[in-house]
Order: sequence, then structure tokens, then C-alpha cells
Amino acid sequence: MGKNTTKPVARAAKKCTVLNVTEPAELMAFLMQKMAGISRTRVKALLSNRVVMVNNNIETQYNFPLQPGMKVQICREKNMHEFRHSMLKILYEDAYLIVVEKKEGLLSVATERQKERTAQHILNEYVKRQHRGNRIFVVHRLDRETSGIMMYVKDEKTQHTMRDNWHDIVCDRRYVAVVQGEMEKDQDTIKSWLTDRKLYVSSSPVDDGGKFSVTHYRTIRRGDGCSLVELELETGRKNQIRAHMESIGHPIIGDERYGCELNPLGRLALHAFKLCFYHPVTHQLMEFETPYPGAFKNLLSKGADGTGAGGKKVVN
Repeated sequence: MGKNTTKPVARAAKKCTVLNVTEPAELMAFLMQKMAGISRTRVKALLSNRVVMVNNNIETQYNFPLQPGMKVQICREKNMHEFRHSMLKILYEDAYLIVVEKKEGLLSVATERQKERTAQHILNEYVKRQHRGNRIFVVHRLDRETSGIMMYVKDEKTQHTMRDNWHDIVCDRRYVAVVQGEMEKDQDTIKSWLTDRKLYVSSSPVDDGGKFSVTHYRTIRRGDGCSLVELELETGRKNQIRAHMESIGHPIIGDERYGCELNPLGRLALHAFKLCFYHPVTHQLMEFETPYPGAFKNLLSKGADGTGAGGKKVVN
């Protein structure tokens, strides 16, 4: 049995070129120097095909800063470390962090009741295939029923950097939601005090028993008893968007906890579609965006209760 487990590793190793870094350099320049005659286009293709690794982590950033002592591997077997999962998609990965898009229904992190069906566990298993010592660390979360973009990091130092400097590093977090009722305003800002148990609505800067929370919103479309709304977080409190939308009388479709009795999509109609931040190590501006879910747009033509503008039941 031992022979069977070692043979695949030996075969894979023959298909990887290992290059030692002896002086500081960007990854693109380093590869072009070490692989004489290779073009920039070819290097970018290797990176996009996810066959370049730095210290056992897949690297796709062409200007990733290399330091002496690092090891760069080019594994010719395409997609040797390919990631596939029905609930999770990798948007970006380097030696320090990983950005993903998760589907609704998947927990971000483990709980006492659920250890394995989480994005954190799935990604942990993935990075351990690259190296058994690899591990995923949490820096923020999305609710189970919220879909969209989020990120994790790969070491405790980067985790501490992110948590201690979150508001300086993360420059734009936006969501899209379908809310009950037609919004009265085209845009506005909601300010309130939030706690885990109770919502305090107040614009006062004085502490009112919770954490001061600010959400900016813009109405994209109205129709058939609901509205498509884009939301930008100035603060990131637990359930902030959900509580804020309920506080102005427009709970998110499918959000029974926060006052909505309608659930035509069978999910919470909330999606994190944009995340922009400065890389905690390279300081490069990173921007990620996904399209609004098609089901959200369709809901405005069907109506929040599943009927069209004339009250006739819409059949999918």
C-alpha cells in the first residue's frame, strides 16, 4: 500500500521545474530570466492556467514580489491542482490569499453543528493537496443564505494584518438585493445602532447601546411590488444590511428573520457582487466583481409574490 501512495508523487515531481529565488524580483521578470526565450504572453498563459506555484501555493499574479529563499515551481501537467466544487468558485489565488465566489446555502466558516459543509473546510482540503501544512484563515464572513464574493488568507500574519487594518485595506464592498415593496428614494444612507439581539435606529453619533452602523443604498429598478437595490457598506456589522432594510420597511425577499413573509426564490435575495481591497502584502489594488444574479432581475418582472404586473401567476 505504501508503494501505491508514493508513485503518483514521484511522477508528478518529474513534471515540475523547481527554480530557487536568490534575489528580489517580480515573478514575470524572474520567469523570463530563468526560462530563456519565453515570451510575456506565454508566462501569462502559465499563470492563468494555474501551473505556477510559489512556496507550494498556486500563483496567478504576474508581478508577485519574490524574495530570496522562495521556490518557484512550474508544473507542466495542466490543472494538476485544479479546483472544482458546485458551491464554490475560485476567482483569484496567490501565496497569501484566496478570493472566492460562494453560492447560497453554504456556510462561510465552521460551527459547532457543521464542521465540513463550509467554504473554509472545502478550501482547507484544497490547499492541503498542494502541501499538507497549508491552511485557510478567516478574515470576514457571508451569511449562509447570502451568495457572492469573499476572501480568505493563508497564514496568521496576513490574517492579523487584515483584521487590524480592515477599514484601510478594504475600500469597496457592495451587495445587490431584491427588497419587498417599491423604494421611496432613489438613494439614501441608513445609520443606526446595531446589536445581536435588537436594532436601535438612530443617526446620533453618541453610543446608544450597540455598534454604530452605516449602509448606503441606490435603487436600481422598481416593479411589481419589489425593488432591486445596490448597497454599499461603510461599516460591516453582523446582519447589517438585513437589519437596515427591515428598519426602513423594505426587508430583503426571503428574509423571514427580518420581517419578509415572501420567498419566491427559495433563498435570501442578497448577493455580494463587488469586493475591492489593497493587497495586504504587495499593496496592489485588487478589484473583483460578479454580475447581478439573473433570478434577482427576473423577480421584478414576476413580482415578489410570484405574479406578474396584472396579478396573473407566472409559471417558470
